[in-house]
Amino acid sequence: MSAAFYLPWLALGLPAGALADRWPRRRVLVIADLVRAVLIGLLVAALALGWASIPLLITVVFAVGVAQCFFDAASQAVIPMIIGRDGDNLSKVNGRYWALDTTGRSLVGPPLGSLTFSVGRSLPFAVDAVSFLVSAALVRMVPDVRSEQPARQPLWASIREGMRHLFRTPDLRVLAVAMGVFNLGYFMVMGTFVLYAQRTLHLPNAAYGALLAAMAVGGIVAAANARRLIAGLAYRKVQAAAMTVQAGVWLVAMLTGNVWVIAALFVVYGAAASLASVAVGSARQALSPDGLIGRVVAAFRILGLGGAGLGALVGGAVAKSAGLDATFVVAAVVLVVAAFFTWPSRRQPNQANDHEGVRSGALT
Repeated sequence: MSAAFYLPWLALGLPAGALADRWPRRRVLVIADLVRAVLIGLLVAALALGWASIPLLITVVFAVGVAQCFFDAASQAVIPMIIGRDGDNLSKVNGRYWALDTTGRSLVGPPLGSLTFSVGRSLPFAVDAVSFLVSAALVRMVPDVRSEQPARQPLWASIREGMRHLFRTPDLRVLAVAMGVFNLGYFMVMGTFVLYAQRTLHLPNAAYGALLAAMAVGGIVAAANARRLIAGLAYRKVQAAAMTVQAGVWLVAMLTGNVWVIAALFVVYGAAASLASVAVGSARQALSPDGLIGRVVAAFRILGLGGAGLGALVGGAVAKSAGLDATFVVAAVVLVVAAFFTWPSRRQPNQANDHEGVRSGALT
């Protein structure tokens, strides 16, 4: 089921990003919301009529994931077109964006889904369908901003143009790879963490979700204050610092094996991850022309998902061959090495290495 949601990014992410750059962004957002509302509504009807099945659920989830590809690419592209590319403004707006996203996705959504499911098995899906209709109505209030599109080119040529921009922009290239490694380190540990929680922490099943919620709490607080916390810092420095923090969290968690200490560490990790998301999102918007942001976002997503999948596989193999503790150590080593190469050197050209370049308009 999880694969059905993320597979669209790997299969269709780049074409979706290219089309989102080509079409009017507000229209893409509204249509993506309406499509998701209809898909979830059909699932509600199937549940009510007793026609629901696992294959149907997987099909709907996959289709929702396709619409999500278009929505994510267009929504990230709209932000700089509305507020400009001032570094402080991007950090402020992206911080609020990720704070709200984390609140809904990780803190409010899961317990609300469980609660409504206990009332009626179709109720959480019905609420989800309505939420997409509300989103579509809100998105229609966004200014209908349009990017200046070059002469129409074939889809694959458009995709190649976006990839060339990503890999020829040093800071974007490094941040994309760093994000993949960040996810790799996280999923190396979290892929088997439920076993660690049971065997080492002796954590009851009911408390496992609460432990994970600590990440969301740290993420929400940090994202809401991102403008102040990362003001004046290079985007790559924020990403490198987040990777170092994650490495430290895994090592201390392994050494202590105390559930309360780990809960506090998860708050710290959540904060670091949110600040990295804000920095990466702001860098993509600051260093990409309006007509390329959708494709750049799609490429980042693909690298991020690739890192997550690889991390889960590697973590499982390490845990099986060397024990659960070894996943913490290996992940920490990989993260520290990657952080070293992510940190910008003084000899590198100043692209996103400080926010002054963004404020001056040099990066637009």
